[in-house]
Amino acid sequence: MKLGRFATLGTALALALTSSLAAAETRVTLKAAKAGTSYYQMAVQIGETVKAASGSGIIVTVEESQGSVQNVMESTGRGSHYMFTSPPALVEKAVAGEKPFEPADEAFKKIRGMFPIPSLTMHYVVRADAGINSFADLAGKRFVTGKGSFGATEAVKTFKQLGLEGKVDVIDIELSGAGAAMKNRQVDGFASAGSWPAPNVVEVAASSPVRLLSMTEEQVMASGRTRLVIPKGTYPGVDHDVVTTSLPVVAYALSDMDEATAYQLTRAYWEGLAAMAKSNPWWKSIDASLLDNITVKLHPGALKYYREAGIAVPEHLK
Repeated sequence: MKLGRFATLGTALALALTSSLAAAETRVTLKAAKAGTSYYQMAVQIGETVKAASGSGIIVTVEESQGSVQNVMESTGRGSHYMFTSPPALVEKAVAGEKPFEPADEAFKKIRGMFPIPSLTMHYVVRADAGINSFADLAGKRFVTGKGSFGATEAVKTFKQLGLEGKVDVIDIELSGAGAAMKNRQVDGFASAGSWPAPNVVEVAASSPVRLLSMTEEQVMASGRTRLVIPKGTYPGVDHDVVTTSLPVVAYALSDMDEATAYQLTRAYWEGLAAMAKSNPWWKSIDASLLDNITVKLHPGALKYYREAGIAVPEHLK
């Protein structure tokens, strides 16, 4: 009888402990990008880093997305434990109620900055034997920009700025098929936007000789984007630094998120950067200066971490 009572008591204690642990666990949804992309991989890494740093106190569930516009749109109805990634310019449009976020929604004003992640970096990849050494040489060439992506929009805009509108034979196929088409000499190159090193560019460069087009300083200034250098040796056979353009990307939360959770997420991210960079070099591009690209206030929990860490924060974010 006594043994039975002890067994029952033990079971009750175990259930109580399990219930207590479950109650203490915070679950956060991170809306990122399409599965298989570098940004989806980044989100997974962030989730793993946060889980380890918090001793499983915070579990980040990575959710596939069709793009940054969707990420921002969903912030209006996802609750306090929602995080997402987006270029700051889109968030700025949402807060102002500008296209494609019309009509204005007051919920967008709850968006708060957390930390920068690797920038969207433009890659203009061409076959090494295609006789293309500069953007001017793209005239008359077959080039894939991809469908409906930031990279496609940016490439078309760049062609127009450089006087190549109507001169480049733009092939309208999915970017996923561009590498094979280039290898089979069906096209001469493709444009891709992603952090460096971009997995799709690594794959293509590993199977056939390629060249990455580099911009002049004047071309970068004309683009209105941020200058970025892809270091030599990032891709097989590319033995020179490549100057290109980029679009900053930031992780956001809502003001509804409690301060303690935002603090732990921010702290885990920054303190885990070095370890993440050992697995993926794209994290090496991150430093505190990128905070200046954020256009909304920082979450109070994130701001608390920056102050404790002695990281200078621009006044407009406080």
